Amino acid sequence: QVQLVESGGGLVQAGGSLRLSCAASGRAFSNYIKAWFRQAPAKGREFVSAISGSGSNTYYEDSVKGRFTISRDNAKNMVYLQMNDLKPDDTAVYYCAARRAGSYSDAALYNSWGQGTQVTVSS
Repeated sequence: QVQLVESGGGLVQAGGSLRLSCAASGRAFSNYIKAWFRQAPAKGREFVSAISGSGSNTYYEDSVKGRFTISRDNAKNMVYLQMNDLKPDDTAVYYCAARRAGSYSDAALYNSWGQGTQVTVSS
């Protein structure tokens, strides 16, 4: 399994920005699909964004399109989520996930997860 460690969460006012980072262990996993999910209190884990192994394809949940940008640096085994124009509804614990290939938006199909980082957006 890939070991994943997220960072970059925090408290921000509505309209502000945050950049989440996810460090992955093991060069063998550098070309895995990487994704960000989030989970708000009393809600299920929700797909946010994903990026293909090469970085050439990106995917976003509708509510974050145009505000969030996912990117990766395979040489550093890092994946990032730039979040702009944050809204109170974006408040959640954000998780980084990885899988070898296949469907990108189904959390149940990912077998490697980070511990999560809290993002809180105040109104």
